[in-house]
This record gives sequence, C-alpha cells and structure tokens, in this order.
Amino acid sequence: MLFLVVALLLLGVVLGTVAHAPLSFSVAAGTVIAVWLAVFALRERHRRRRATSAR
Repeated sequence: MLFLVVALLLLGVVLGTVAHAPLSFSVAAGTVIAVWLAVFALRERHRRRRATSAR
C-alpha cells in the first residue's frame, strides 16, 4: 500500500513538472524514455530467449 502512495505522489510531481515545461521538451523527453524502454525490453527478451535455449 505504501508503494502505491509513493507511486501516486511521484506521478503527481512528474505530471506537474510536465505541465510547466514547454511542449517540445516534453515530447523530446517522452521520446527518449520510450526509446530507452524499448531497448530495455529488447535486451530482456533476447536474454530470456538465450537463457531458455541454453537449457
């Protein structure tokens, strides 16, 4: 439950910050985060496939 409270608090802080930032900065930051998450997901998928095929 404490985790949810902290997550909602951080979400509120981030959304408040984005509301005051210029649109171009928000879009650029969102794009960087999306690319970072996509690279992370691909690395994890590759690691899991390699780990299961080695067994």
